[in-house]
Amino acid sequence: MDKYSYLAEDNIRRSVGDVEYHPLLPFLPSNTKVLFLGSFPPQRKRWCMDFFYPNFINDHWRIEGLLFFDDKNHFVNLVSKSFRLKAIVDFLNEKGVGFYDTATAVRRLQDNASDKFLEVVEPTDIRALLAKVPLCRAVVTTGEKATSTLCATLSIDVAPKVGEYVPIPDTSMVLYRLPSSSRAYPMSLERKAEAYRKMFEYVGLL
Repeated sequence: MDKYSYLAEDNIRRSVGDVEYHPLLPFLPSNTKVLFLGSFPPQRKRWCMDFFYPNFINDHWRIEGLLFFDDKNHFVNLVSKSFRLKAIVDFLNEKGVGFYDTATAVRRLQDNASDKFLEVVEPTDIRALLAKVPLCRAVVTTGEKATSTLCATLSIDVAPKVGEYVPIPDTSMVLYRLPSSSRAYPMSLERKAEAYRKMFEYVGLL
């Protein structure tokens, strides 16, 4: 496998009929301090790279560029309208930021990327995932479906409000809820970045 390829080829082959299996491998640096857990990647036709947050109009990588490099386009290739995957992976490995999702298999109830039209067929084994990142301090969700799935899986009775966190039972980690980086979420990029900044400061990365 190429150093910067994170496609789960076996899962892609299993995605037949109306059930989709997760097309990416978990990205878990050995020094992971923050683990972002979304719901499920968008359809492949919306990707501009083979990695997490692959939709060019999603602002996740612009938020991280703004926070860590004071440049929202640090990870953006404006000419090809894609993201700079090698720069992203090298940065995440250095800082210790991991990514995966709360669902391993889903059905899309409509032909779009909206979480509310995702039916979770197989939830991710979150406990097994967390066991692989013993240095992790915060698990981060940015959407309602990912948050509710995680709370149900980890026996968290009350989900955190956006911008807040709650302890994860039987761990030294917290569940931190942040605003979605989707442009459909009604908040400016700068305000979202400030919320993300507080989380990164909490775990000691900023």
